[in-house]
Amino acid sequence: MAISMYAASAPTFVQFLTSLSANLDKTAAHAAAKNIDPAIYLRTQLYPDMRPLATQVSLANRHAINTCARLAGVDPLVLPTSEPSMDDLKQRLDLTIRYLNGFTPAQLDGTEDKEIVVKYPSGVERRFTGQAMLLSLSLPNFYFHVTAAHCILRHCGIDIGKKDFNSAQHLFSGDCACQPVKA
Repeated sequence: MAISMYAASAPTFVQFLTSLSANLDKTAAHAAAKNIDPAIYLRTQLYPDMRPLATQVSLANRHAINTCARLAGVDPLVLPTSEPSMDDLKQRLDLTIRYLNGFTPAQLDGTEDKEIVVKYPSGVERRFTGQAMLLSLSLPNFYFHVTAAHCILRHCGIDIGKKDFNSAQHLFSGDCACQPVKA
């Protein structure tokens, strides 16, 4: 059975952005409990040549928004580009999640062979099929930025783990539609 372009994009992005939003809630609670300025977390990097938490979250948002907009042939949601506070990041995640939840299978399915032109800030243009863009550009970049954000939060001592990464709570609670394999 083929996986639909819709199933591989909008709901997947929503799942991980929802987790990221919940992890930012835990970060805000950690900051309050430890009397730490939340802005410190937003500027934290894993290494000096890597981008800070605020940028990782913003880039995850941007990849999700642009992917679905390009596939559906609609204008992308435009988020503020100003330096965000923790509350700003949460609001931007919420806006993105609402935007992504507005996409339907009818808008995204069948876009596997659609020509997509991605224009980079450098002026370079790359052409993809919808499926190639999703699988070789969008999802890897999205997961990279979500993972980097998760790692920054773990590095800062936020009590999050694997189940906090992907919000697939049903996989850990027994509510999953999948059944255990019988020996």
